[in-house]
Amino acid sequence: MIGKKRDVLGRQIALKLEEAIIAGDIDAGTRLDETQLAARYGVSRTPVREALQILLSRSLVTREPYRGTIVNEIGRKKIIDLFEIMGALEALCGKFAAQRMSARAIAELQDLHAQMGSFAADGAHDLYEQANTEFHQIIYLGSRNEELQQIVETLRLKLAPFRRRQLHDAARITRSYLEHTQIVAALEGRDADAAQQALLGHLQNAAAALLDHWQDTTKSKT
Repeated sequence: MIGKKRDVLGRQIALKLEEAIIAGDIDAGTRLDETQLAARYGVSRTPVREALQILLSRSLVTREPYRGTIVNEIGRKKIIDLFEIMGALEALCGKFAAQRMSARAIAELQDLHAQMGSFAADGAHDLYEQANTEFHQIIYLGSRNEELQQIVETLRLKLAPFRRRQLHDAARITRSYLEHTQIVAALEGRDADAAQQALLGHLQNAAAALLDHWQDTTKSKT
């Protein structure tokens, strides 16, 4: 039970730190000190270490000899590159899933999509974001290509903070849901080309939404 509580605390701290890093509230090059963070959040150093490990897996920080954990530079180029390759990979997952996904998996996706419609209507962005991760993972599994799944999951961890960020906007959630409707329809119809294009467009739109927000945030701080 104690270990589970520490895991939860570690994830919570990681979410707060990643939000601050992406928002620019913590500058690139900043050293994240375990002792200071533990004092700030009123916890032991163990969940802080776990939080920093999560940030490391998402390439938001780097561990440097004699310096410790340092916040990485996050620019438009990095975001564009990540979404570009993720769009291509998810599009491929969609193509394979349309051809190989079981009827049971499609029914599961339909049910989840219906729930997400309620979350979108209620403005429950945390619930929508959690369901969004599950939505895409069902498609990864539906591709029935284990090597592709592993590659996509690894990249998903790096992109997770940015995908969460763009879903903070209510208008983006609405658009995301409509894009998911197209994806589900293509998978239901076993239309590999349509599924591929729908997922590619979905990731491109997510990137555009994030970059628009990024530009607005940058302007507000200048």
